[in-house]
Amino acid sequence: MADKRSERPAHPLARHRPQQRRQRPLPPGEQFLTPGATGLRQKVEQRSAAPLVFLFQLPRWIAPVALVILLLVGFAVPSFWGGLAVLPVLGFVGWLAYMSWPSLGVRGRLLRIVLLTFLILLIADRFGAF
Repeated sequence: MADKRSERPAHPLARHRPQQRRQRPLPPGEQFLTPGATGLRQKVEQRSAAPLVFLFQLPRWIAPVALVILLLVGFAVPSFWGGLAVLPVLGFVGWLAYMSWPSLGVRGRLLRIVLLTFLILLIADRFGAF
């Protein structure tokens, strides 16, 4: 007599399949680094390649949610700790502004300068400079 379990196919949800994380493909582009970059820009771009690819592979909502939470903590806590919460936001925004600077127009550059100035003033306020 044959075993009944071997006769019936397993339910699709009961089959054991290894979990595979879907990865987004990198955006299309001709070059990953700025053509003709030298010195500091070249070094920063080369060292930033792996973190940028890592950030791109994360779910799209993680980085913005983390930055908004840190910024809200910076607004809500009017002390040294609020300033410490905004420091990673300043670093991340400054890093991305530096990385995207060559491809920006005047309005994009002005917006990034205004945002960085606002974050620096917020941090200085939380550290007691005003």
